[in-house]
Amino acid sequence: MHGYHAGADDAAIYVPGIKQVADPDLYPFGAEFFQSHARLTIFPLLVGGSARLAHLPTDWVIFGVHIAGMFLLMLASWRLVSVCFDTGAARWGGLLLLAAVLTIPVAGTALAIADPYVTARSLATPLTILSVASFLSGHRWQAGMWWAFTALIHPQMSAYAAVFLVCLAATERVSQACTVKSPAMVCFAAIPFLFELSPASGPAREALISRTYFFVSQWTWYEWAGVAAPLALLASFSLAQFRAARPASWVLARALTPFGLMFTLFALTLTASPRLENYARLQPMRALHLIYLVFFLLFGGLLGEYLLRTRIWRWLALFVPLAVGMYLVQRAAYPSSNHVDWPGAAPANPWSAAFLWIRANTPKTAVFALDPGYMSLPGEDMHGFRALAERSMLADAVKDSGAVSLFPGLAEEWKAQVQSVQAWSRFQLADFEKLAAKYPVTWFVMQAPGAEGMDCPYRNRAVAVCRLPSAREHRSLK
Repeated sequence: MHGYHAGADDAAIYVPGIKQVADPDLYPFGAEFFQSHARLTIFPLLVGGSARLAHLPTDWVIFGVHIAGMFLLMLASWRLVSVCFDTGAARWGGLLLLAAVLTIPVAGTALAIADPYVTARSLATPLTILSVASFLSGHRWQAGMWWAFTALIHPQMSAYAAVFLVCLAATERVSQACTVKSPAMVCFAAIPFLFELSPASGPAREALISRTYFFVSQWTWYEWAGVAAPLALLASFSLAQFRAARPASWVLARALTPFGLMFTLFALTLTASPRLENYARLQPMRALHLIYLVFFLLFGGLLGEYLLRTRIWRWLALFVPLAVGMYLVQRAAYPSSNHVDWPGAAPANPWSAAFLWIRANTPKTAVFALDPGYMSLPGEDMHGFRALAERSMLADAVKDSGAVSLFPGLAEEWKAQVQSVQAWSRFQLADFEKLAAKYPVTWFVMQAPGAEGMDCPYRNRAVAVCRLPSAREHRSLK
């Protein structure tokens, strides 16, 4: 239903880190733009190291992690919904509703509940749910163990999980929402020391403000509706008495409401002054990811218990149209690509086909230049060059700017590389020669048919892979 798109979107950041672990000879230039994320987590080491030790194709291992992540998410969700409901109808209603809407957007956060590609969230999300389920079941040490694994995989998402576990504990003990006396506030007390208390500037600010979803002041009304609606429904759930609902479900709903309000207030506070601009990179609204996941489980549980029950036709009437609708949405999101990018299969996307040709026909030391906005071009479908081609490239303006928004130390080099190809659509032979003199670039990927005077050993209907007529493929990196 939801598909699989190797190397797309955020996978363009995570997959190169995995592949460099599996093959250290890859990416001799520009690796800092994905290593800034990779060095904070064991995820690349876990996946890439597995491929290297097992001598398996990395693409197949990554695909296996995607499948395993989906299975673990369903398993963890089953554990949580079983803690919350007594009957099979409620449990299956919650699980099936979540499974049907995995790729639904989470308000304005640029996240989905589960991505149709591999990122650290592929494992961090089920681990978080296992931690919550264990906590509600009374297995506190087990909850701590699952949370620790989450922190090793995705430190940012584990921070939200930690605050929520504190909210759960407070809700259980005092039967009310988390208050300012909650131990969670200890975490927030350290926030002023994380970043400089002044407006961002220069290229770092350019990258930061390019992530409009960091700033809730720029969210649309329907994105705010995506915040208010689940929180209001959860608050209503926590006040009502529902058939088949266990006490843990009320604790869960009661904790989620103040949890969401707390992070929303935090996000609004960050918009109050330009001096707080640097703190927007903390992305407090990503706490909604956990809220959405649990909300659909609880809402689906109520649908199963009160509406669907044992009537098979009702289950089919709800889930068949929903599944078809979500499938069509995903096809529309990647219109030029296979719905499932099976490892080893010929891609339908011409950009992906060009990237795979590059992987098979150019040396590992080759450095490429592309249009800085190539991922946003029609028909490209947000596929990352490094992830699919397994080659180095000059920084781009789409995904690498995301790394800069979180790690401003990369800003000056990122800006210099992007500016060097800013007029890409007007490049002539002399411009390519000038670029090759400034950076260790030996190859160029451009929209077909390419530029006059270039040697282009590969072309398809959309892409040309070219080099300078006199280029030497094994030139030393500067």
